[in-house]
Amino acid sequence: MANDHRAAALLIASLLVTVAVADARLAKHHNARLTIHRDARGVYFASDAAAVPSLTCSKVHGVKAGETCSSVAQGAGLTQDDFLGFNPNINCDKVFVGQWICLAATSA
Repeated sequence: MANDHRAAALLIASLLVTVAVADARLAKHHNARLTIHRDARGVYFASDAAAVPSLTCSKVHGVKAGETCSSVAQGAGLTQDDFLGFNPNINCDKVFVGQWICLAATSA
């Protein structure tokens, strides 16, 4: 009878370890990205892309009346892609006076 309890305990412990390892393999960083590829046969598949480094804003600008994303970016000497990279959550259709916009950033 004691051997049955030991076997059951070992089985449960093995199951818990297996689930923990599988869960750890599925965990992704919050900024992990997938890249979609197409092989020679036309089959699509996903692979992990390099993680995007988080940015820390080092220069900000308060929006003034009449300014747009494009005018602020141009005035700061930024390309639209750089500007949007520094401000990934900005809605350029709804920029408002006094809104803080990032004009320069460094990776943490």
